[in-house]
Amino acid sequence: MNTRFIFTTLSLITTAAFAAELSPVPAESIARKKELLFSDDFESATPAKPWHRVVDTFAFEKGSLKGMQTRDKNVPAADGKPAITAHAAVHGLEIPTKDSVVEVKIRLEGATMMDVEFDDRKYTGSHYGHLCRAQVRTNGVTIIDERDGNMRNDIYAMSQDPTKKAERARLLAGRQVTYPAKVESGKWHTLVVETVGEEMRVALDGNPAAYLKSSGIGHATKSKIELGVAGKDGYFDDIKVWNAEPAKP
Repeated sequence: MNTRFIFTTLSLITTAAFAAELSPVPAESIARKKELLFSDDFESATPAKPWHRVVDTFAFEKGSLKGMQTRDKNVPAADGKPAITAHAAVHGLEIPTKDSVVEVKIRLEGATMMDVEFDDRKYTGSHYGHLCRAQVRTNGVTIIDERDGNMRNDIYAMSQDPTKKAERARLLAGRQVTYPAKVESGKWHTLVVETVGEEMRVALDGNPAAYLKSSGIGHATKSKIELGVAGKDGYFDDIKVWNAEPAKP
């Protein structure tokens, strides 16, 4: 199942639906940084130990991490070879967090989407342990509660049943939001994803960009942080991950 295709499609479909319901993005940070858990400027010829391949293809190139989606279409099983499901390129970090601040520079060089995702592979209530994510496109920023939204097992199963479309839409209400934005291709942008309790706030180049409060974001054991790229190509640089606490008690 092409999970990346599902939530990418949903992001585009729901942009108009949610536009009238957008909450103001908090002007100030919702998270206060604590200890620095991880940083990488990608200047080393040897990748830092926490990095690992999830879905091809990534390369450490010229002091940055380059993602290229190579599984760009579904290929049925044939001649003894297994089927291939289209999927964005994904690179992962084994950095356990609960509340955190993730800061990373991104550059879209043909990529249609880049994102920061949180997962818990031990959690069985959602498909593949997906929890929440922040996605950036040239025209908008999307935040998705996947644990209690599109990847929750029962809701995920409904995606294959046309008769469940209305029920699924009802269950997804409030679990995803897209804010309009202008993100220039070929230019470095600083992306900051703050996750505190049930809230996620995104800033781009120091400006408030998106906000969502939803129960799945509050999952207490976010064991993985993953970077994704749909299309060709997307670059990451200067990533930092901090533990965090609420900015306001």
